Amino acid sequence: KQDSVVEDISAGCGVINFKVNRKLLVQEDVKFGLTSELFNTLKRGTTLVEYSSPNIAKKFHAGHLRSTIIGNFIANLKQSLGNNVIRMNYLGDWGMQFGLLGAGFGQFGCQEKLKQNPLQHLFEVYVQVNKEAEHNEDMKQAARDFFRQLEQHESEAVSLWQQFREITVDEYQHIYKRLGVHFDIYSGESFHQDQAQEVVQQLQSQGLLKTSEKGTGVVDLSPAGDMSSVCTVLRSDGTTLYITRDLAAAIDRKAKYHFDEMIYVTDKSQENHFHQLFHILLAMGHSWADRCKHVPFGLVRGMKTRSGEVVFLEDVLDEARARMLHNMSQSKTTKEMDNTEDTAEKVGISALIVQDFKGPLLSDYTFDWDRMLQAQGDTGVFLQYTHARLCRSVLLKITKLYLAGGVSIFALCDLYSYDEVLYQSAQDLQPKHLVNFLLKLCHLIASAHRELPVKGSSQVVAQVGRLILVDSLAFNIQLYTVPLCTKHKLISTRK
Repeated sequence: KQDSVVEDISAGCGVINFKVNRKLLVQEDVKFGLTSELFNTLKRGTTLVEYSSPNIAKKFHAGHLRSTIIGNFIANLKQSLGNNVIRMNYLGDWGMQFGLLGAGFGQFGCQEKLKQNPLQHLFEVYVQVNKEAEHNEDMKQAARDFFRQLEQHESEAVSLWQQFREITVDEYQHIYKRLGVHFDIYSGESFHQDQAQEVVQQLQSQGLLKTSEKGTGVVDLSPAGDMSSVCTVLRSDGTTLYITRDLAAAIDRKAKYHFDEMIYVTDKSQENHFHQLFHILLAMGHSWADRCKHVPFGLVRGMKTRSGEVVFLEDVLDEARARMLHNMSQSKTTKEMDNTEDTAEKVGISALIVQDFKGPLLSDYTFDWDRMLQAQGDTGVFLQYTHARLCRSVLLKITKLYLAGGVSIFALCDLYSYDEVLYQSAQDLQPKHLVNFLLKLCHLIASAHRELPVKGSSQVVAQVGRLILVDSLAFNIQLYTVPLCTKHKLISTRK
């Protein structure tokens, strides 16, 4: 074909050679990715993504990082492909743990300390009351009583719980801002406590609810109906459980947002929970449960203190920034800038995210500060360094040009494959395809800087062509990257 980028095909000894029409290749729009014919078969609609979802009244610990950044990636990916995306943070703001916290605050809490350092004080109270409940039956009963008061909407209990929730959301929003993450909706288990009782009644009317020997309400999930596989949806005292509220939440979301698909992003320990959730929804006659998906991820090892205590995410982000500031101060190539701390913050966060995204989501991995913050190799620091070099170039626009030289063609051919990479990520929701593609581009850019220097080029056409190549590579880094020093997004689209 005359419009084919393949100029000639010839056969060799055991090989077939394709000669690329370089002039035609570079005349094409190298930013075609999202308009590729590959995406014509993808169904578009409304996607609801539930991610992050920490428990209120607790500091944001490092374990919530994966759900937050993976969910944000998936939301951005779906949006870039033309879907209407609803980003939901489903807070753990209900359940027996709030019975413990409410009862514990009455004994160990202090309103003055709550004002000074709210989440730290609530964390201390929670630790104290759990220790007390281990050997004190009266404390356990007090916790059950407080939670029952919450379920019955008693004003004093609800007022204290509401105070805990508002404090927590405000604190979490500071963390989300640092990560470049936002949500359309802050929901929570508490929104569905009454609806959960309605779900129990529906299960009963449909003949799906059974009563166990212990007096709990269960749903039989075994195909033979022999009660060998059951899911508990109601305690013996009549209070609901996490899965009951999840059932109510899913039904409510479908009615309210009319989603075409719903994606839950949590660690792999909850795989059975979501298997049961989807199974019960289908048994209740909700065929749309087939379009609900759980994206599980593995654990991060090495993110605890030497004494085994939980590491808080805010401390991890602060440490990443501090280490980057130190590394920047030791580097001879660091440029003087007005926003040194901001740059160190974003590079540090990039390093965290790239380390997380390079492998399969389901795999566990070991957190390693030294490897993560290396300036060379496949790291977020290397990515940011490459992007910074591109930003220093003067980017020009031109419609026709001719690029000679091997590295430019290799880079352009690689750019033309990114629709396939994007399609692969759209299919399995794995960021590794895009991140590793991006890192490969960075290595090509490093070669281009050596072999295709823009500054000092003697031929005007070659100089402009090389600038266009640099611009194209810069665009793709901004399209798929972690928070940049100029754009704080995982994926951004340019129209």
